Amino acid sequence: MNSYHFTPAGRPRARHYGIPFEGVPGPHNAITDVPGVAVGYTTLIEGEGPLAVGQGPVRTGVTAILPRPRDQLAAPVFAGLFSANGNGEMSGAHIIEEIGAFNFPITITNTHSCGVTRDATLGWMNARAPSVMEDAWGLPVAAETYDGFLNDINGFHVKPEHVFAAIDGAVEGPIEEGSVGGGTGMIVFNFKGGSGTASRRVEWAGETFTVGAFVQANFGQRRNLMIRGRRVGAELAEPAMIERTPRMEKGSIIAVIATDAPFLPHQLKRLARRVPLGVAWTGGLGYHSSGDIFLAFSTANAEAATGARGRRLAAEFVPEADIDRFFDALVHSVEEAILNAMVANDDMTGRDGNFVPALPKDWLKRSYG
Repeated sequence: MNSYHFTPAGRPRARHYGIPFEGVPGPHNAITDVPGVAVGYTTLIEGEGPLAVGQGPVRTGVTAILPRPRDQLAAPVFAGLFSANGNGEMSGAHIIEEIGAFNFPITITNTHSCGVTRDATLGWMNARAPSVMEDAWGLPVAAETYDGFLNDINGFHVKPEHVFAAIDGAVEGPIEEGSVGGGTGMIVFNFKGGSGTASRRVEWAGETFTVGAFVQANFGQRRNLMIRGRRVGAELAEPAMIERTPRMEKGSIIAVIATDAPFLPHQLKRLARRVPLGVAWTGGLGYHSSGDIFLAFSTANAEAATGARGRRLAAEFVPEADIDRFFDALVHSVEEAILNAMVANDDMTGRDGNFVPALPKDWLKRSYG
């Protein structure tokens, strides 16, 4: 099955409908095209009907992104972070701002489970690599977006064992998208949203590098939806959401950018600052309640990022004057990742009968097929 057009479970991706994207993707058009990067999910879907806090209905989960192979997760990666709107959370942000690096798996979940996934990541490291943790401390990256319209968010259904399962199950190659992992209960432009990914190849100095994006997309107003420069929100007033309980606007987007290109921390921060451009190409405008927080990391320069003591270290990097082609790749990847999160999806009914439709497949066929 062509992984450009379908997920491993056979869900269609945006390219299946002929949407004309720019740039050349990696072999799976995913963040996992960056060598060594893996993604895993635990998806929790259970129950229906009226909300009973602590019992459900449950529409949530956790996503784990491994920046290095499991046996190398203690080794830091250079990183940069940018908050376009801080109405959200990403733990570990202060140490990234301070030293330009982080280690351990990244987790993304719902707003009220962010602390659970952070702590469970430390538990996973302690269980799987006790020698690393004997004299170590850690500040894992854990991020969140709000899923309380569909999910029993105050039921705290994400448990440490779900985080362990997501990390243990992380794979390279093609990955699922849509209502999986932390993206299970998310909404984009009043359509079903969630987890999405894409990648682009970049030729530079005789080498081929990859820029990959992963998003947990949960933002946007229907009227603003844009696909490849075409304002389509007005013609997609239907199908509408069904709000059995009032829905406050609590949209957000978390994006994780990975690359094997050699970049220094300040350059990775420059990459993270360009994520909002890809979001804007889909119609996201960074509204007040939207937590728009973006992380970029590079798997290159492993020895320098580890920072061995007592000797001089050297790091390679792309000259600033040559960085524009990587900005292109990033913006194109983020745009497509968001649309993949929408396309690889189905209608969902959650707590209290609240209903979120998927982006209509028949409309996509008529418009782009």
